Amino acid sequence: MANTPQAKKRIRRNARRAEINGARVSRIRTFVKKAESALESGDKAAATAALAAMQPELARGVAKGVLHKNTASRKFSRLTKRLEALA
Repeated sequence: MANTPQAKKRIRRNARRAEINGARVSRIRTFVKKAESALESGDKAAATAALAAMQPELARGVAKGVLHKNTASRKFSRLTKRLEALA
């Protein structure tokens, strides 16, 4: 158990950050799922719009530190490649 005031504060802070970061990751996952479902439907216009909405969310996740830069890049690259294959 934490004894020092600093350690107690860190426990409170970490709990708040975990909640916020969990919400951020969940939001990003939702945008990725929307893009994947749009790609699977075969509707190129909807897929393009979903990818355009997803890309800034991934970038924001990288900026906030909840996603690794290469992870976001890989997801966007793979989904973009699938979009190009729809044509």
